[in-house]
Amino acid sequence: MDHHYSFGAMTDAQRTIGNAFLATPAFAVVGASKDQTKVGNRILRWYQNRELNVIPVHPKELELEGIKAITDISELSSPLTTALSIITPPKVRAPPPPERRSPLYRTFQITLAVLKKAKDLGVPSYWIQPGAEDESVLEFIKENDLTDRVIHGGPCILVLGDGIRSHL
Repeated sequence: MDHHYSFGAMTDAQRTIGNAFLATPAFAVVGASKDQTKVGNRILRWYQNRELNVIPVHPKELELEGIKAITDISELSSPLTTALSIITPPKVRAPPPPERRSPLYRTFQITLAVLKKAKDLGVPSYWIQPGAEDESVLEFIKENDLTDRVIHGGPCILVLGDGIRSHL
């Protein structure tokens, strides 16, 4: 599927969700990275530079940009008041275990798994960065009545976040 993103435009519905998103008292960056050239790190620093309460979520790193990281969103101290920025690839392929010689790889649906867990935890809003969603993610959002709580399809917090914050 070919995605065409508009990194600077938002619909009225997305703007409303963005206002609610940025009005939450805490944020978690799922897909935060230690590599300062990657979007996950840039988004973490965007929150940090604005002195917002942010926590990185990374499966292996203990700390990113001087902030203690958690390995999974189930470790959030207050999921009901934490909004999620999701920068994960929708799917990744894992290499087969050493005992398997088959060239087949298992596909993991990372963004979908994060959304399912976040919904169960009661996370109030989500900003899915461009490229982190696929059809299964969009279907889950619709089927679970999350359309009024999720920004997806192109708007980037790095481009639009300050404009939204200026109207809060």
